[in-house]
Order: sequence, then structure tokens, then C-alpha cells
Amino acid sequence: MTLRVAIAEDSALLRRGLSALLKSEGLEVVGEAADGPQLLEMIDKHGADVAVVDIRMPPSYTIEGIQAAETIKSRHPETGVLLLSQYVETENAMSLLKNGAKGLGYLLKERVSDVDEFIDALHRVSAGGTAIDPELVTRLVARPHKGHQRGDDLTSREKSVLELMAEGRTNQAIGKSLFLGERTVEAHIRSIFLKLELRPEPEDHRRVLAVLTYLRGVGQERSSG
Repeated sequence: MTLRVAIAEDSALLRRGLSALLKSEGLEVVGEAADGPQLLEMIDKHGADVAVVDIRMPPSYTIEGIQAAETIKSRHPETGVLLLSQYVETENAMSLLKNGAKGLGYLLKERVSDVDEFIDALHRVSAGGTAIDPELVTRLVARPHKGHQRGDDLTSREKSVLELMAEGRTNQAIGKSLFLGERTVEAHIRSIFLKLELRPEPEDHRRVLAVLTYLRGVGQERSSG
């Protein structure tokens, strides 16, 4: 089934380039928008499996993309949203992830140059998974904080596994990246679920919950510190 994508980017050049790229990869572009209201109208009318949304759009070029993403998830929870940003913006990213919604992604625009990874991220997000930029995860995981939170009990290896889970990697891909066997990866993931106090759920759902639980914890510490 062909993935149906909506695009929101205020730069006409980037918007058209992204549209051409997706079409060349066999995806269907249902429409292009220059701002949030145009995007919402387009999705309300035509629907989409996933929306690619620039965080900074008119009129204020601050959080219009975040606001559009929140509205999309409210009106059309089955539609995935992949946010693109020129720079790592932890506050903006965490404001979207704080509600723990599924089908969300946050990538730096430079990741689009890796076409295979970008297309894979779109598919993951449209299916309800995550695609969190590794630079964002690294900044949040490495940041010192006060007090104790559930993620503090994770070992350094478990944090590495969790970072790759945030990127949407499979157990096989995680094992290849960290030079671990799949059974070892599975054991680390079970330990992560236990330490983050996540009750038994379908595997894919718990992976998303683990990522969001951890990122929300470090993000909240940042905002209160």
C-alpha cells in the first residue's frame, strides 16, 4: 500500500524538493502547504498517513509546527507526524512528546539527505512508532540532573539500547550497531521495561512507551532545573 504524505514547509524550494524526492521514492504526496492552517485544511479534506511538518512556520516562526502537530494528533490520531527542524530544539521537541502520543517523529533536516533512513522513518511514524533524532536523544541522555528518576537505574549499555530504540531501530539493527547478539538485546530491552515500570503491553507499544517515558523524565528535569 502506497504511503500518503502531506508536506508543510514555508520555503517553496524545500517544499517542492521534498515533494519531488518522496514521489521519486514511490510515495504519494497528497498536498503541499506553506503554513499550519493550510496543512490542517488539507489533511481534514484529503487525509494522510503521515505529515512532514517544519517546526518553524509563519507567522511567528516559533512553534507553529508543534501546534499543527498537536491539532493533527487530536483530530486525526491515526495520522503520523514527522517534525523537521534546522537545529536541535529540546524544549519544542519535549513539548510535543510530553503527552506520550504514538506516531510522532522529530528529525533534523540534514537527515533527509539519507533518503533510505528518511523514508524508513516515515513508514515507522505512520505505523505508530517513533523516529527521534539521535542528536536530541544524546543531548537529553547525557545531560546531568538533580534528584532521582526512573531512568537513572539504567546501565550505560541499556541507555545505548534505548537511544537506538528512540531512532526506531529493530532488535537486529540494535545488535549490529552495538555488536550484540539479538538475545542479548532482548534481555536489555526486558530490563529497560522493568526499570521504567512499564506493564506488559504489545511489544511495539511498549518500545514507544519506554522511549517516551525516559525522554519525558529527562525533559521535565531540564524544565524544572
